[in-house]
Amino acid sequence: MTTATTETLEFQSETKKLLDIVIHSLYTEKDIFLRELISNAADALEKMRHLKLQEQEVFDREAPLTINITVAEKEHTLTILDTGVGMTREELIKNLGTIAHSGSKTFLSGLDQGAGKEVNIIGQFGVGFYAAFMVAKRVRVQSRSYQPGDPGHEWSSDGAGSYTVAPCPGLHRGTKLILELTEAAKDYANQETIKRIVKQYSSFVPFPIKLAGETVNTVQALWAKSPAEIKDEEYTDFYKFVANAYDEPLLRLHFSADAPLAIHALLFVPKENFERLGFGRLEPGVNLYCQKVLIASHSDKILPEWLRFLRGVIDAEDLPLNISRQALQDNSLVAKINKVVASRFLKFLEEQAKNRPEAYLEFWKAFGFYLKEGATTDFTHREALARLLRFESSASEPGALVSLADYAGRMQEGQTEIYYINGQSRLAIESGPYLDAFKKRGIEVIYTLEPIDDFVFSHLSEFEGQKLVSADRADLKLPEDKEAAAEEAANRLEAPVASSLAKWMKEVLGERVKEVGESKRLVDSPAIIVNPDGFMTASMERVMRASSPEGMKDFGPKNLEINTGHQLIKDLAELRVKDEPLARLIVEQICDNALMQAGLMTEPRLMVERNYQIMARAARR
Repeated sequence: MTTATTETLEFQSETKKLLDIVIHSLYTEKDIFLRELISNAADALEKMRHLKLQEQEVFDREAPLTINITVAEKEHTLTILDTGVGMTREELIKNLGTIAHSGSKTFLSGLDQGAGKEVNIIGQFGVGFYAAFMVAKRVRVQSRSYQPGDPGHEWSSDGAGSYTVAPCPGLHRGTKLILELTEAAKDYANQETIKRIVKQYSSFVPFPIKLAGETVNTVQALWAKSPAEIKDEEYTDFYKFVANAYDEPLLRLHFSADAPLAIHALLFVPKENFERLGFGRLEPGVNLYCQKVLIASHSDKILPEWLRFLRGVIDAEDLPLNISRQALQDNSLVAKINKVVASRFLKFLEEQAKNRPEAYLEFWKAFGFYLKEGATTDFTHREALARLLRFESSASEPGALVSLADYAGRMQEGQTEIYYINGQSRLAIESGPYLDAFKKRGIEVIYTLEPIDDFVFSHLSEFEGQKLVSADRADLKLPEDKEAAAEEAANRLEAPVASSLAKWMKEVLGERVKEVGESKRLVDSPAIIVNPDGFMTASMERVMRASSPEGMKDFGPKNLEINTGHQLIKDLAELRVKDEPLARLIVEQICDNALMQAGLMTEPRLMVERNYQIMARAARR
């Protein structure tokens, strides 16, 4: 129906069906309607700002560029007013009467390439406005264009398939949306609800958003500014806002990149690792923005999982979003952003380790576990992560940490492997038998004191061309000192005796061990347990046993190596002839002692009973 003052029109492009899709299927969360409407208002303000810079003739030129939101709880209405470019009658029909027509996109296409780069337009699809119908039974749009002499108009619809356009005199420049909320959505007429949504999705819109006269978006989008312009206090305040924290961050990284997309990132490392403190697995803490509007809160795709401890913001200006602006369309670009940001953060950590070693060690003690996790799961960044790993070693003071590069720089002439050994503590490692050969040769050994460490080293395999080798491997080959070897040989049992003793010990131990053989590595210890599988270290077996659903799973018999130069083993060879029952008990005890030193003892009760038998025999002598 058309009159001189009011015109009723049908939506174009089968709009009734499309409206149903927008209202009921396109958006996963109702709160997002407000983000969309504020983004549209910000676009209108951005256009107005650009027109002012061009010094064009503008109606209401002095009106401040703001977004004002008001609520009326009794009337169940929500009103959003912007002082942007506004719309003429024709633009109301064109922009709101046709689904998927984007006024913002049309505006951008009308600018030359140089000017377009100076204008930050968020909306590109033209469907965001219709999100209003998710919560409103009727939407009224009162708008007056910036063009002098243009009268104001009101667009109104219940979203059922038609809309009306009528004159609306007395308006200032800009657009006012009046949402008559449904019964189910009446909470959106609550001031606190609106404040929460604005803070979550639109905190960094570059124009003031006022609610009941109070500016809600008071925190600046620091990532879009030059670091030289920002004070430390501002960074701290921003960190507290985005991380919901109360303390200062441990580290921060603020950078921009041009490829593969224009990226601005501001990332923080907290002081405390709450996952380590037992508060459960951390959720990702970096938010993804596009043009300062939140797209994904705590995104689990934009960074590798091992960087989940980071807090902050990544803003990519030209993200290829889906039509609801809730997800990225191009997964390859997501992967590139992931790689660019992760690589830049690792480079930042390497710079910290070089220039601020004390600060890096503080970071390592709190968050080093995540870098280890990355080294086992992320092939792309494995080399960079390897350079950041820190451990104690036989060449370091207790508590002091060394890098793999430190170790490599101290390797002996002709040494081609980096050695490591796992233990529950430094004291346990240094009092055990596995370091004998290394101490004798003056070869440094890295101490891996966490269960994950051996998995890290097995995944790394090598560092800068040097193989990473566990010191408890059965096939360990160390450089020989011929003079020392000749001296040791003179103190050992003669070969036939040693061979016979090893064969007899294997008979005594039966299936408990795979082989018994003479050790070439032991100096001060009588025996040692080694895994015949070169890949499986004792520490890895301990972890796998603990995580096995069957509990203490059997990972197969081990090799027992004996030191035929040790007095206990020499005496055992004689005792075997004089008192074989006692000698058998001692063989069993030697095996259990070696298993205990390897951390592989699973059932100590038999060992305790045997100990008493041996002590009883000794006491009778």
